[in-house]
Amino acid sequence: MNYATIKNNDIANGPGVRVSLFVSGCTHRCPGCFNEVAWDFDYGQPFTQETVDAVLAMLAPNHIRGLTLLGGEPFEPQNQPAILDLLRQVKAKFPEKSVWAYSGYLFDRDILAGRLGPREITEEYVSYLDVLVDGPFVQSRKNLSLRFRGSDNQRLIDVKASLKEGKVILWQDWQSEGRGMK
Repeated sequence: MNYATIKNNDIANGPGVRVSLFVSGCTHRCPGCFNEVAWDFDYGQPFTQETVDAVLAMLAPNHIRGLTLLGGEPFEPQNQPAILDLLRQVKAKFPEKSVWAYSGYLFDRDILAGRLGPREITEEYVSYLDVLVDGPFVQSRKNLSLRFRGSDNQRLIDVKASLKEGKVILWQDWQSEGRGMK
């Protein structure tokens, strides 16, 4: 896997101050995408253990609330193994930090249905997430007043509650970090 960039002290892609990893590679190619350069799987730099170590170091300060995965597309099958390895290390070292992910794939139709590569990899990957912002960016539905998403078709999903309930539960804790959002 390659990555386009890593943003430390990001406040735009989830609650609080976060570390955001922008992976390379996306097959959605949404018109109006803010990050077209990251559609190319070969764009950017190789994602290595040195990169993981750098992300872990960025996550260490107490004021950092968590990690956000964006792209490109972090759920592309070829990106999932490297991200899963990162998430295992993040949760082992910082279990209190929240993990958000953005995906053009739909949580219930694509991700949980096992359409994105080996099911065991995807299921473990999802188990580490607190919130998933799902759905493709739709330019005709762009809304600049939305928090943490670009178009009104995208959902903010409370992953842990959704897995527990067996149905999509939307994350609606806008005013505070809430459970698992530290």
